[in-house]
Amino acid sequence: MHPIAFTYPEGHQAHQQPGHAERPERIEALQAALQAAGYWARGPLVPPIELDSAVLTAIHTPHLLASLPEYAQHQRPFDEDTYLNPASWPLAQRTAGAAAGLAAAVWRREAAGGLALTRPPGHHATPERAMGFCILNNIALAAQHLLQHEGAQRLAIIDLDVHHGNGTQDIFYERDDVLFISSHQVPLYPGSGSLDERGRGPGDGYTVNLPLPPGSGDAAFRVAYDEIVPSLLDRFLPEMLLVSLGLDAHWRDPLAELRVSAAGYGAAVRSLQRWASQHCGGRIALILEGGYDLDGLAASSLCAVQALLGEEISDPLGPGPDLESNDWQPVFDQVRRLWNL
Repeated sequence: MHPIAFTYPEGHQAHQQPGHAERPERIEALQAALQAAGYWARGPLVPPIELDSAVLTAIHTPHLLASLPEYAQHQRPFDEDTYLNPASWPLAQRTAGAAAGLAAAVWRREAAGGLALTRPPGHHATPERAMGFCILNNIALAAQHLLQHEGAQRLAIIDLDVHHGNGTQDIFYERDDVLFISSHQVPLYPGSGSLDERGRGPGDGYTVNLPLPPGSGDAAFRVAYDEIVPSLLDRFLPEMLLVSLGLDAHWRDPLAELRVSAAGYGAAVRSLQRWASQHCGGRIALILEGGYDLDGLAASSLCAVQALLGEEISDPLGPGPDLESNDWQPVFDQVRRLWNL
């Protein structure tokens, strides 16, 4: 078994729009950092798989799946944030297939853990629309592939992105086979992810939101991922952890103000990896979401990989210059009461 596996979105450079925050340089900076540190050679590159129609239509509506190629061919943006060009639709399919392929490799224990350099990101894509830079919901499709084709029955998706993973939440909101947990800054795009959003019908109790005020920083992440999230996972006992690794909570990121350090990201991933080692055979896969400062993205990804490999976490950027706020503490008090933690 390899210590780690990666997947890389071949041809992603053609999906670009001048001046847009979701740009090819994001992946290039991340890959270059992993190469320079020697991690890229530590594991294989997993190729994308072709997702079948049953998986695709379990996550996205046929109308969306038929519309996206037309938007891409005519270079029409899906909304003001989400651009497409002729390269975008083939890339979105490959990227989702790469996330699923990596997750399957970890599920089969071909690798102890994995990092998918997915671009475009996916967690804002809902069943019926692309939005927030996202075309297809990569992590949801990876989860569905495991459930339909790899024998999985219970999965957890933990979303570390600074923005709420509204698309992933919507997809699994009425299901009890996927536990969805999201920490995110509030207020911030897309405006969802409140404490009282906890699932519906069979999915009641399988959605957990941890809305954090600006400035919460490493202290809030430490409590969230050392205490609250493991307690929630203990109840559900998923067979694998899929992590939406948004790196835009970093203090350098221009789109938010959560002020997490790269070391804070590494500590969160280490806590999740420790839980996976104790409860689900070590199965954990990281699927990249946001992250828009190139230095913050590179540093945070290095710390996340170090955490997966069980190595010492080394943060080249250190903590941010601004003091962290304690305003997150009442939020977690509410979370504990709401979930009887």
